Amino acid sequence: MDIKPIQSLAFAMRAQPKLYALLLGSGVSKAAGIPTGWEVVLDLVGKLAAMKSEEAPDPGAWYRAKYGSDPDYSELIKAVAPTQAERQQILREYWEADPADAPDAAKRPTLAHTAIANLVKGGFVKIIVTTNFDRLVENALRDAGVEPVVLSSPDDIAGMTPLDHTDCCVIKLHGDYLDERILNTTDELSKYPEVVNDVLDRILQDYGLVVCGWSGAWDIALTKAIRRVKTRRYTTYWAAHGPLGDEAKRMIKARDAQVMRIESADSFFGDLSSLVHALEDHAVPHPLSLTAAVAQCKQFLEQDQYRIRLADHVDSLGNEALNDLADLPTITTFAEGQLTERFRRYENICAKLLATAVVAAYWSETTQIDVWRNTVERLFEAASEAGSGFATVVESYPAVLLTYALAIGAIASGGLQRLARVLTFPTGRDVEVWTNQMARGDEEEVAHGLSRIMLGGVDN
Repeated sequence: MDIKPIQSLAFAMRAQPKLYALLLGSGVSKAAGIPTGWEVVLDLVGKLAAMKSEEAPDPGAWYRAKYGSDPDYSELIKAVAPTQAERQQILREYWEADPADAPDAAKRPTLAHTAIANLVKGGFVKIIVTTNFDRLVENALRDAGVEPVVLSSPDDIAGMTPLDHTDCCVIKLHGDYLDERILNTTDELSKYPEVVNDVLDRILQDYGLVVCGWSGAWDIALTKAIRRVKTRRYTTYWAAHGPLGDEAKRMIKARDAQVMRIESADSFFGDLSSLVHALEDHAVPHPLSLTAAVAQCKQFLEQDQYRIRLADHVDSLGNEALNDLADLPTITTFAEGQLTERFRRYENICAKLLATAVVAAYWSETTQIDVWRNTVERLFEAASEAGSGFATVVESYPAVLLTYALAIGAIASGGLQRLARVLTFPTGRDVEVWTNQMARGDEEEVAHGLSRIMLGGVDN
């Protein structure tokens, strides 16, 4: 069977959420204008040549001609800045945007960082290990509404919450660019403190590993850790853009890793996030759970003494849908097919709520229909928190679906008084505005979704 490694990884992440850790190197931040280690070397060599009033169109060749060897990051950075504090001040310009840059200029989270944040928000990833000094991962997570635990020093790691009890943890092995203790030289990168090795051993043994943007060329202590751990429960996946170096090949062999050839970190993590969420789309509520929810609602409608239990039942269904909706990735763009995919996910999440609503509106007394008002209002409020513009319109789809489900149930039973009440949830104008806006986009798709999800509900 022709299954690509990225597809196997997507299946594994969907089936075993939060059991794959990400190991990110400088290649993941390259699209943001953050230089790789080698690019920093060449830039420093160019500056060194300029200080000597010499031309260096090819910095590497100039250095070899001048000093008789290839430029070495560790030796060069030690020569330019002997102390950690001096190195931190010299290097921070490579990770900070120029104040004169436009707000949307480089050195901001890339598509890869956004896709990673969506995987975390969706509950599929919780541990991110990185050799990068930049803060792009943390910024992308916060943009997605996730507050990560960031560990950028041995002291942070020593006081960390156990991994099992962490929702999202970013481990910056070599420090943060604003901290003077960043690790740069061969000596600094050759050995980690015991507390760092302990947490690495735990991750490498108990979690699967997804490597991207990292060559392993200079990070001696990290490559030792990867080769050191012989027992592991889950597969290692290695995303490679260019040719693999000798050290990478040794680690891949030691971990029996699956190699994935990628065009870029952006395309890899974008595709991975799409695949995982596509699999999630198929997780429609089990028919028995849907049938049970409808049956419970019918039971609570039979006698007035169950009015409190009916209200609790509706609130519970609403809470379940709202929680699942809140876990969806943040809406950013709507490329071809994305809008339809988004609607399908809304429909799957709300399937139990909608089927129950149709039946409830069909069999309810006029006063019983009011228990749905709060849920409709909460769905509209959740949509309004999405921001403004078209994103808010799209986020309103679940609220409108529920309003239509109640209206269809009332109409099917001839309950015009119930229909009149439904049209006040929260205002008929909200539904009208949404419907008109969607009709200007893809009216046929909206109609298809409504009929497919709701018209069969009365028969239950």
